Amino acid sequence: MKMNQKKRNLILNLAAILVLFLFLMYANSNFSSYNIRILNLCAIYAILGMSMNLINGFTGLFSLGHAGFMAVGAYTTALLTMSPAVKEQNYFLEPIAAPLANLNAPFLVAILVGGFLSAVVAFIIGAPALRLRGDYLAIATLGFSEIIRIVITNTQSITNGALGLKSIPTTTNLWWSFGAALVTLYMMFAIVNSSYGKAFKAIREDEIAAESMGIDLFKHKVLAFVIGAFFAGVGGGLLASLQGAVNPLMFRFVLTFNVVLIVVLGGMGSMSGSVISAFVVTSGLETLRVLDEAIRIGPINLPGVSGLRMVVFSTMLMIVVIFFQNGLMGTTELSWQRLIDFFRKRFPKREVPSE
Repeated sequence: MKMNQKKRNLILNLAAILVLFLFLMYANSNFSSYNIRILNLCAIYAILGMSMNLINGFTGLFSLGHAGFMAVGAYTTALLTMSPAVKEQNYFLEPIAAPLANLNAPFLVAILVGGFLSAVVAFIIGAPALRLRGDYLAIATLGFSEIIRIVITNTQSITNGALGLKSIPTTTNLWWSFGAALVTLYMMFAIVNSSYGKAFKAIREDEIAAESMGIDLFKHKVLAFVIGAFFAGVGGGLLASLQGAVNPLMFRFVLTFNVVLIVVLGGMGSMSGSVISAFVVTSGLETLRVLDEAIRIGPINLPGVSGLRMVVFSTMLMIVVIFFQNGLMGTTELSWQRLIDFFRKRFPKREVPSE
């Protein structure tokens, strides 16, 4: 029975990937550049949501340092993909540091190096910070994130300081963003279903009980923190390549808050919830942008109100949180069996009356 279920799930997974592949082909050819950009942002925020969920949702750590890890990944990817001529144009106030001037790498290598450096920074930060708990950990990680941003702002010969970097090769497309999101989703499910994932959940539920069972709390906390930071760096690299420019102001606390919103709305402890929430939040904010502009309904002309979309969106989020206190998915994951059971209950088989 289990073998048949595994075979069925494998076939359905391959079918879903094929459908996604066909959709991306269609979107590339028929969608506007604006809609393609929104889809790219949805996939990137899905990566960021899953990476933060591993830290906050599955391990129970209250970390607010994601913007800092994204900044490390974004600047690393930018510096490794920019040509020497473009770097020279950017660094007109102070020359770029000699080792970085001619450094160049393919896009895949660049985002992986960006993720790796983010993980290294997370390890350095995690060593002292992860001995704290709750609100103290949140304040410490938020402080480290701001330190990273300030360091980026003041290292003119490395990051070009407050001026940021422009003319970054815009390599990120639907294939890169959705491909990275799929790999991240697969890796996250593999991690949370492994013995390490069980240890993360045990720490989340009760640290004292987990420690009494022989789980090394500090080791597993650092591991979750470093893995989450790695994928945050990858997401930052994809975002930098999508926008074609980065500057320190992009990586303020507001960016971390957006990712926290996705995690909470999707469900703390649900990777599929983070993916769904990333698409809902990102596309929802863009759809409601029309409220900030003038609207004409027949002879009636309604003036736009700046910031109205955020008011409406915040109200909608409050309604969702009131009725779904654990988020859209809670701690459950979307699976083929759940979908099949849902449709069976919704559309039960009709019994054929016997003659």
